[in-house]
Amino acid sequence: MKQTEIVKLSVAELQEQLVQLTSAYNDLTSAHAISPIENPLQIRGARRTIARVKTELSKRELQ
Repeated sequence: MKQTEIVKLSVAELQEQLVQLTSAYNDLTSAHAISPIENPLQIRGARRTIARVKTELSKRELQ
């Protein structure tokens, strides 16, 4: 998910997206711990997307 897509979402949608992304990230890391996943860069991408969503949420709280 790109930053331009994140900016267009509402606060409720961002919070919902954050829950979904966090659970997907946890699934990826646990699957990778058991046996290596095919593309480990997915973990990095998920972590960065979570950071983007959290940044947008905190930016909106400050406004």
